[in-house]
Amino acid sequence: MNTAAEKSMALLRTAYQNLRNRDLDACVELLTENFIANLPGAPGPLHGREIWKLGTQAMLEGFPDLQITVEDMFGAGDKVAVRVHFRGTHQGTFQGVAATHRPVSFRSVELYRLEGEKIAEEWVAPDMITLMRQISPPPGP
Repeated sequence: MNTAAEKSMALLRTAYQNLRNRDLDACVELLTENFIANLPGAPGPLHGREIWKLGTQAMLEGFPDLQITVEDMFGAGDKVAVRVHFRGTHQGTFQGVAATHRPVSFRSVELYRLEGEKIAEEWVAPDMITLMRQISPPPGP
């Protein structure tokens, strides 16, 4: 591995493996102290490792059996783009929706910026419409 892009992709592969292993502390160690999360619907960038950890914990509480498959990954310079497929079962409250025990399947397109050996910033675009449609109660009569 010589290029910055190859090193960056290796770091992201490690991060996703830590996430699959539910080792959130190991994931947090791969983030810079001043990590920035750019999330759809947020009024602006969110700052700090704790923000990432809280969001990830909420997802894992709602979907404790969440499976994470990296379908595509490519890098250029200090940036890595990833297309991820999530599958699981809605077994806990998520975004105000009580457990339905329904299976879910949705994708996310994610972009990461690295600084040295750490992840400094993310832009994530999960398909929340598909996810929420799968766990929302059916419309009434």
